[in-house]
This record gives sequence, structure tokens and C-alpha cells, in this order.
Amino acid sequence: MPHETLSPAGADRALDMPRILERVATVSARPRYTMLVLDLIARLAGERGKAGPWIQEGEALVPVREWLCDALAPMAARNPKRIALTEQVRTALAAVGRLPDDPDKAAELVDFEVRERVRASGMTAVSRAVTELVNAGLIARYYQGYRVDHENRGGQRHAVYTVPPAVRAALGGAPALL
Repeated sequence: MPHETLSPAGADRALDMPRILERVATVSARPRYTMLVLDLIARLAGERGKAGPWIQEGEALVPVREWLCDALAPMAARNPKRIALTEQVRTALAAVGRLPDDPDKAAELVDFEVRERVRASGMTAVSRAVTELVNAGLIARYYQGYRVDHENRGGQRHAVYTVPPAVRAALGGAPALL
């Protein structure tokens, strides 16, 4: 289903929250998750309208996609799949003799392994949601870094997301950074 563009040609119909929700619902299998990704990107973008390629996280700089993944990870903490994953990781570590005898150290290692697995699958989910938002015309994505035009997708490039002014206005202006 084609969406209206955010160009001046479509400016006669004001973009508002119901229209954003409609666009997301038409392109996304997980519209609630995709809306959360859009909201986080818009908040990061602020008045500049640009999020990434790096986000300041304490003393470190984190790629925007990893930051989004980490920000959304707590939503799955009580998910039955996450609980089952924790038990799978604990069993797998015990089977290969990597689970420490100290319960605190064992819990720490299991939590670390679970976080790494959740981050890997979460980054795929974030990328999928961003692609849906691009397809809906709600954000644009480009890459910045070494060898931007590299044939290999890695190429040390990092995503940058831009949020058009009409979308930022519909989401409540340029929200403050989280």
C-alpha cells in the first residue's frame, strides 16, 4: 500500500499521530515495537533531526543501533522466551563446565551471556523496524564512516537516522534527549 510522501506535494494533508500510526500499521508486523523505535529515534534526533552514528553512553560512544537495542532490551525481561533462554544458557554453560561454583559469579556469567544473545537478536529487530519506518516514509537512513560505498555491508559504516520535521512535529516537537 503506497504511503503519502512527506514532500511539499503531500503538505496539504497535515501529518499527525493517527496518520503516523496508520503508516506504521500498514508496513509493520510489530507496529507497537516499531512505534517505540520511532519514538526513541525522534527523541535522540532532537531539534537537529539526526540520530547517530554515535550516542554518548556515559564515557563511551555507542553506535545508534546498539543503543536502541539496549534501550529496548528491558521490555523482554519478563518474556517467557527470555526466561527459557536464561535456563538454556545456564544448562549449556554447565554442560561444558564453564559455570562457576559460586552462585553469584554463575548468575553474573549467565546474565552476561543472555545479554549478548538478546543484543544480537535485538539488533536484527531494530534494523527490521528501521527498515519499516523508512518504507513508511517516517525516517531516512544513511551510513557514515569508513568506506561508505563498500560492497560489503560491514565496511566499518554506521547508521545515521534522520527524522523529517513533519514527523518530529507530529510526535510532539523535538523531544529532549532521554
